[in-house]
Amino acid sequence: MGESGRLLVGTAGYSYKDWQGPFYPVGMRQTDYLPYYAERFPLVEIDYTYYRQPSPKTMENMAGRVPPGFRFAVKAHRTITHEVPESGVGQEMRVFMDGVEPMAQRGALGCILYQFPWGFAYSPRNLDYVTSLAERVPIAPAVAEFRNVSWARDDVYAALRGSGVSFCCVDEPPLRGLFPPVVLSTAAIGYVRFHGRNSAKWWNHKEAWERYDYLYTDLELAQWIPKIRDLSGTSEEVYVLFNNCHRGQAAVNAMRLQALLAQASMS
Repeated sequence: MGESGRLLVGTAGYSYKDWQGPFYPVGMRQTDYLPYYAERFPLVEIDYTYYRQPSPKTMENMAGRVPPGFRFAVKAHRTITHEVPESGVGQEMRVFMDGVEPMAQRGALGCILYQFPWGFAYSPRNLDYVTSLAERVPIAPAVAEFRNVSWARDDVYAALRGSGVSFCCVDEPPLRGLFPPVVLSTAAIGYVRFHGRNSAKWWNHKEAWERYDYLYTDLELAQWIPKIRDLSGTSEEVYVLFNNCHRGQAAVNAMRLQALLAQASMS
């Protein structure tokens, strides 16, 4: 795959009213968010599909409002990642694939993100399930994100490589039990998710957004640049997503990282 891997930076979601001011012009209609976003980023992660199965009409509409080459990473529904291995998951996978098919047909579906919860710990049975995803949901490349440190094992990375499932690198608080900042590629898609480093609110929060309330400094972003460039040397495409979405911080950091990457490529 060489050194020509395409590097795409974006955010986890784009339709947030509190991004007006920090990113979107004040007063902009929500229907105009995606075209505006797609002029500035080549990638977005769709996360509402974790809570609701995607509808073909919605996915078709999204894919029709972005330029050629734009990529969507779509998060798998919770029945596939948080309620497994329950009976009926095969049916949920079929519903999910039907929903994202229009996006795949347009060539805009980059991958499916399977984000497993902290309570989903390593076991041979769970590893078998994770490595089956590329085959069971073949509509797009599979990316697996682990939260539990028990998955930080060389045999797990080897199994991902053998099955064609991509590994998701994470930047998150350095708390005991959480997955460490391992950087490696196991398949065609390299993937990085920035969750912020808000240690105080990770476990102790009232609202979910509090966990990701964090703005990265230039120094913290710059430390990732050589790692991201290494990933681009071993991947066909590298997706870098910011999940610190409160008050537009993800968009601010994503734009800044794009600028820093551009500066680094010229040096």
